[in-house]
Amino acid sequence: MIKFRSLSLVATMAVATCFSTVASANPFNIFNLPFQSAERSAPLPPEARAYQSVPGLGDSADLPARFKRQIVEYRTNEAPGTIIIDTSNTYLYLVLGNGRAVRYGIGVGRDGFTWSGTQTISKKAEWPDWTPPPEMIARQPYLPRYMAGGPGNPLGARAMYLGSTIYRIHGTNAPETIGGRVSSGCIRLTNDDVTDLFSRVHVGTKVVVLPMTARRASIN
Repeated sequence: MIKFRSLSLVATMAVATCFSTVASANPFNIFNLPFQSAERSAPLPPEARAYQSVPGLGDSADLPARFKRQIVEYRTNEAPGTIIIDTSNTYLYLVLGNGRAVRYGIGVGRDGFTWSGTQTISKKAEWPDWTPPPEMIARQPYLPRYMAGGPGNPLGARAMYLGSTIYRIHGTNAPETIGGRVSSGCIRLTNDDVTDLFSRVHVGTKVVVLPMTARRASIN
């Protein structure tokens, strides 16, 4: 009987130690952790997934700290799931609710090519083909008339088309342009980030594009 109780005590201590180890490695302290490894046996909650890098892309690693994907405080009257594009500060917010959002660094339209308004995502595409619109061809006649999707395509890994406009939220083959004003009106993210955003939203998602105003120095 004594031997049986000893074994039972050892087993109980082992289980307690296991749970203690798991608790000390809790990955859900989302405001203090770097990106989490994608190789996990259990799915991460939406908040913690904001810190995951997409396997095989990883082009967000060299971004300035303020443009790295992160959970931030963000007060808005828009419903959770809404995308808000802060053109002035080159951020895209995905509203989570309860005063929080996932914030991504973006590239926006160059001078004369910014716009504002409300649209919805009308189509989603993985590794989209690129057919420059006639307006772009007229300005840049050297552009290809068509380019198949792939790593060299300027639309990058994913694209989300905005209503019936010529504008898209898409990836890029030039991640160094994030934070810049270089496009013809489209919103670009790194391939890593656009793949993450693509996985979180659906056709019909509301997209609010804020007008260009003075850059707010308080945002960092």
